[in-house]
Amino acid sequence: MQVGINSYDQMLVSTQGLQDRLHDPRLRLFDATTYVDRTPSGLKARSGRSDYEAAHIPGAGFLDMTAALSDPASPLLFTRPPVAQLEEVLSRSGVSNDHHVVVYSRTHVMWATRAWWLLRSVGLESVVVLDGGFDTWQSAGGPLCSKPCSYPETVFQARLREEMWATQQDVLQAIEDGNVCTINALPRDLHTGKSGLGYARAGHIKGSLNVPFPALLMPETGMFRSADELGLHFAAAGVLNKARAITYCGGGIAATLTAFALVLLGHPSVAVYDGGLDEWSREQELPMETGE
Repeated sequence: MQVGINSYDQMLVSTQGLQDRLHDPRLRLFDATTYVDRTPSGLKARSGRSDYEAAHIPGAGFLDMTAALSDPASPLLFTRPPVAQLEEVLSRSGVSNDHHVVVYSRTHVMWATRAWWLLRSVGLESVVVLDGGFDTWQSAGGPLCSKPCSYPETVFQARLREEMWATQQDVLQAIEDGNVCTINALPRDLHTGKSGLGYARAGHIKGSLNVPFPALLMPETGMFRSADELGLHFAAAGVLNKARAITYCGGGIAATLTAFALVLLGHPSVAVYDGGLDEWSREQELPMETGE
């Protein structure tokens, strides 16, 4: 598998690249900052809207990943919303099928890749992630704004790409399919079962490989590693010689970062298992393993 010639340019934008486009009328810029807090009753999601209101990149609107871009009917912490909900949210946010969308986060880039995955999966062709996010923008001296920003409402029409998502049944079938590689994006101690985050069972989905999402970013900046470095991480895990890859984590957020990195490398068939360990570990009949 070879890296696409322009895959980085088509999926990531630098701070300078964004600054050069801030006045482009086709641009739709969004802050997707989100927090997940550990409470006595489990993990709880919290919108980053207050941070957005304190300071954001000029012209940026806010995408609420907890309320607007998650399914309110799901028992899981994060689940992709129905297509009609996505159409309504994007239309209300001023995004049409012809706009160029840039997404960033001031927490972890996984929230931006989650938004990227959702938008691409309903057919938005031109959407990129700000590499390094808010911190890199601020460190580079980029201007900030505290005035709320919004775009005129428009009409977004979804063109669903269902192949970007894997169901529980898809993951189960992949265990016996040598052409499919299932990848756990969580850190190694969670993969091996040495530690846990409150999932019903410790360990990983049977047969899945581990490519921890932090290894795909440069620790000093939070920016994505080069194509050569990403390729080494995935090749070491035996991922790149499989026709299809399915990524998962706890609840479908970090999994989008790993999936995004695979698409950066030009992998032709990548899907995210949205339910992740939160769903899988609850059903005792679904196979799991501990150890490497």
